[in-house]
Amino acid sequence: MNFNVLLKTTGTVLFWESILMLPSLIIAIYDNSYDINGFLISIIVSGAIGLILKNIKSDVNDMRKREGYATVAICWLVMSIMGALPFYISGSIPSYIDALFETISGFTTTGASILQNIESMPRALLFWRSFTHWIGGMGVLVFTLALIPSIGGRTVFLMRAESSGPAPGKLVPKLSESSKILYIIYAVMTAIIVILLIIAGMPVFDSFIHAFGTAGTGGFSNKALSIGYYNNPSVDWIITIGMFLFGINFTLFFSILRRDWKNILKNEEFRLYCFYSFLGIMLIFLNVLPKFQFNYAEAIRHSAFTVSSLVSTTGYATTDFNLWPMFSKSILMTLMLFGSCAGSTAGGMKSIRVLILFKSILYEIKRTIHPSSVQTIKINNKSINDDTLKSILIFFTSYVMIIIIAIILVSLDNFDFMTTFSSVLAMVSNIGPGFSLVGPMGNFANFSNFSKIVLSACMILGRLELIPILILLSPANWKRH
Repeated sequence: MNFNVLLKTTGTVLFWESILMLPSLIIAIYDNSYDINGFLISIIVSGAIGLILKNIKSDVNDMRKREGYATVAICWLVMSIMGALPFYISGSIPSYIDALFETISGFTTTGASILQNIESMPRALLFWRSFTHWIGGMGVLVFTLALIPSIGGRTVFLMRAESSGPAPGKLVPKLSESSKILYIIYAVMTAIIVILLIIAGMPVFDSFIHAFGTAGTGGFSNKALSIGYYNNPSVDWIITIGMFLFGINFTLFFSILRRDWKNILKNEEFRLYCFYSFLGIMLIFLNVLPKFQFNYAEAIRHSAFTVSSLVSTTGYATTDFNLWPMFSKSILMTLMLFGSCAGSTAGGMKSIRVLILFKSILYEIKRTIHPSSVQTIKINNKSINDDTLKSILIFFTSYVMIIIIAIILVSLDNFDFMTTFSSVLAMVSNIGPGFSLVGPMGNFANFSNFSKIVLSACMILGRLELIPILILLSPANWKRH
């Protein structure tokens, strides 16, 4: 393990985290709020540590795969630890465990909260809370690569470790240029959401908060009733479409810029994502229609919003879907597990893995019936090699095992099964709300500190898709070679 590379990269991330806290500090100063010291101290501490570490002599081009994965895991942990300081130092969240839970929920774009009186929080802290969604949505390491082209060519391992899905790649030959393109697309789409929400009648500050949550598919709101507070169909549809779009692989947006429509229409993952999203909307629409007194416009609006919110793992709500029929909740839970596309800001297993697993089952059935036939599993007319299939099976097995272990640990709090199961699934899939006590109108405040630590670990495991954290915990990884 090359510790200098790890420390230097961590220092760079911490330094930029201190810079990213500045807008929140400016808001605190403008409001003359009590949280000024919280941000000031946090900026100084993280900035100073970052400057010291980033000046350590090392060659980032010496980074190997295991260092890339371990570095990503360490950076996310340290970033969350420092990002929690403004909440804790200001006294807005007196428990550091709670502050850390809220911050990890923000950076991992989960959107689960322990806050019971959100609207009493200072605007600066609400801004930072939602801004962590935007930072974590595309990945803080991807952001760093976009800002610092000289950080090194071998850091493709950082991008691979932090990106979702089996096979992230470059859009253009230079990795830093790919990162810039991704963030430009991300920033432009976010700005469009902000403008549209303002036009729809949402206050400017609220528009930024909810645009960050939509873009990062995070779901933090500055209102206890989430998007339902506004009761504005235009706002609902803007965010519905926004959440759906941010669940799409960002390389497809790059294809739009190149007018490569053929690549988009033939993309099997995108087609599957569209298929089960629209199927979910229609099935739930028919199921909840009586609850909306057969008001078709209301039923389709809330059905589309809720499906888009949970399949993109955003977690916003316009209504309490916890009160919907079990059929609808079963569909929503399935969509929570599937998630959106690889290479998006969303969580879940990802459509590409679901597609490959489904094709693998069909492949085994055909091979059993016709053992002498030569067949391969193809996605977008490209054969899937055995290593990719193996990694997906390992991911799926690890995913299920972590959910089972976490459920057993969280069950010590003795909540009902639906609360316990859905809370773990919501954390690992980075969704936020679950069902029962952790539904869209509930929160995670009543869980014990132990359960909050377990659920926090689930959020990071889900965001980094297990492997970086598992590598970090492996003793063999820390031996010097």
